[in-house]
Amino acid sequence: MNHPIFQSGLFKDKVIIVTGGGSGIGAEISKNFALLGANVVIASRKQERIEKAAKGLSELTQSSVTGLVCNIRDRESVDNFVSDVMSRFGKIDVLINNGGGQFMSPAEHIKDKGWDAVIQTNLTGTWNLSKKVAKAWMLNNGGKIINITMLTSRGFPGMTHSVAARAGVEAMTQTLAVEWAKKGILINAIQPGIIASSGMHNYPAGIQIAAATRSEIPLKRLGRCDEVSHLVSFLASPAGDYITGQIFTIDGGRSLWGRLWPIPDPKEMPPVDIPKWPWED
Repeated sequence: MNHPIFQSGLFKDKVIIVTGGGSGIGAEISKNFALLGANVVIASRKQERIEKAAKGLSELTQSSVTGLVCNIRDRESVDNFVSDVMSRFGKIDVLINNGGGQFMSPAEHIKDKGWDAVIQTNLTGTWNLSKKVAKAWMLNNGGKIINITMLTSRGFPGMTHSVAARAGVEAMTQTLAVEWAKKGILINAIQPGIIASSGMHNYPAGIQIAAATRSEIPLKRLGRCDEVSHLVSFLASPAGDYITGQIFTIDGGRSLWGRLWPIPDPKEMPPVDIPKWPWED
C-alpha cells in the first residue's frame, strides 16, 4: 500500500513504540508507521485488547505489528515492557507517548482517587516510559520522543486534572529537550484539538459535544486522526532532525479564535463522523 504523503520505506528498520497504539489517534499513528516500514510496537494495559489491535493493524498494513502489555503507571510494568522490546529488537528509535486517559467533570466533583489516577497516567506515566527508554537505549544512541498532549494554553474547563497533567508533560518536553540534546535525543509535543477519534465514544454525549464544537473552530470541522499522525511522522522522520523542545498545535485554529472576528457557520455544517477501528468494541 502506497502512502499518500511520505516515501515508501521511510522508517525501514526503525523500531517505534506507540503507547495507546491500539485505538483512536494512537492506532492511526501506528498504522502510518507500519505502512512506512517501521517495526511498530503498540502498548496497552489489557492483553486481549492489545492483541486484537496488533492483529488488526498487521492485517490492515500487511506488516508485523507487535502488541505488548504495559501499564505506564506501574514502573515494574514499564521496566518489563522496555526490556522485552530491547530483547526482541535490540534498540528503540522513536517513542510516541500517546497513552493516557481522563474523564470529564467539574473540578469540585473530582475525587482524590480520580485526580491521582489521571496525573499518574498522563504525567507520571509519560515520565516513566521516557526515562526507561532513555536509559535503555537513547542516552547512548540518540532517538526521538514525541508526546501527545491536549490544548493547554487557555486551560480546559471540565478537564482540570488532565490539562494540569498535560501542561506538565509539555514543560517536561521543553526541559528534557535541552538536557538531553547533547545525547542526540530530540523531544517534541503535539496538542491535538477536537479530533474525530473513537475515544469520543468514551464520553457521555461525546458525539453531541463534538457536533457543537464545530462552530468554535475557524475551519468549521473536526480534525482527523490521520492529520495528527502525519505531523507525528514528519517529526519522527529526518525532516524533523533540527526540531526539538517545541509544542505543536493542530486544532483548525480553535485556540486562536475569539468572537471579535466573526466567522459564520456554513449553510450546511459538515457531518460528524466518529470512526471506530474494526477491532474496537
